[in-house]
Amino acid sequence: MPIINRIADFHQEMKEWRQHIHANPELDFDCHKTAEFVVSKLREFGVEEIHEKIATSGVVAIINGKGEGPTIGLRADMDALPLQEIKDHDYKSLTDGKMHACGHDGHTTMLLGAAKYLSETRNFSGRVALIFQPAEEGGGGGEVMCKEGVMENFNIQQVYGIHNAPNLPLGAFSTNSHAVLAAADSFSIWITGEGGHGANPEETIDPVIVAVQIAQSIQTISSRNLSALESVVISITQIHTGTINNIVPGEAFINGTVRTLNKKTQSTVVKRLEEICKGTAQAFGAEAKLDYEYGYPPTVNHPNETSFALQVASEISGKDNVEGDALPIMAAEDFAYMLEKRPGAYLNVGQGDSAALHNPEYDFNDELSPIGASFFVKLVETAQPLD
Repeated sequence: MPIINRIADFHQEMKEWRQHIHANPELDFDCHKTAEFVVSKLREFGVEEIHEKIATSGVVAIINGKGEGPTIGLRADMDALPLQEIKDHDYKSLTDGKMHACGHDGHTTMLLGAAKYLSETRNFSGRVALIFQPAEEGGGGGEVMCKEGVMENFNIQQVYGIHNAPNLPLGAFSTNSHAVLAAADSFSIWITGEGGHGANPEETIDPVIVAVQIAQSIQTISSRNLSALESVVISITQIHTGTINNIVPGEAFINGTVRTLNKKTQSTVVKRLEEICKGTAQAFGAEAKLDYEYGYPPTVNHPNETSFALQVASEISGKDNVEGDALPIMAAEDFAYMLEKRPGAYLNVGQGDSAALHNPEYDFNDELSPIGASFFVKLVETAQPLD
């Protein structure tokens, strides 16, 4: 695997950076200490132009090449998860209830590694914009950075991101040229009936029965309202009602998530949820209020930029270790907002045998750092070569 030799030389440094970030996790937009660490390293590398406090704690650093040309964006996320780490190692999280369980510590490290190399060599034309983003895990930091104008302010023409993939062979790349990740929406349903004594249910309007009927009917959306070839996930994750065994409650609550790959499917799901809630509640004499919350949109790669990124990945890991027509993953990513603003691509890269993402036993594989950094560097040097 042709990792860039100079990056291999400072692999140990990258391990130290990553493990420092891992031991000091921060959540959502509150990535100030992580950002301070990133900025200190960038200054140590000789990066002259650093912009801080974008989307509260985000950082954008600009490295100028040796010739005139466009600007390419590279993005890494910095935030951790509200989980208690249970794996015991020297760099275990120092903060109870917070841990890097998705590898954002590794993503930040890979981009720092690329920054160190690119600032030393500057063997490219134009500029590279290094985007260190907070609040990927539900906060929508990518959207906020876009709303604050990172693409326009830094004249970014194309943008790329990568994510580690547990149990994909180390250094293997996987993506596709269309929707690589799903939209992630949520819904809440409040059902109002009329409570009473459990011995006299005929005198009540039982919201438990309504909740059960609605929950069962929701499961027919994917099987009866959408083609079997359509990708959709609808998961009911909460049903709450009642207080004691002999009282029919007056209210019930249902909550869940919807994952879709396109707006047509999404619209069908929303329409049927509304109809099911209204019709079922009316049939039982109850009321049901649906609150549908639109979350991250699908992460949709751009074909030309995906093809280019796969070519670069093949140079790093070999063609046999690159999959360019992978099935979409029904998880979500706020890099989607950046791909709505600019052409680019998002790739998964294997980190070998590992606990799953968002698992309290997960840990980023430090052997992946020089691979990811080399990929970022090759993207820049290939996209914007010197004449």
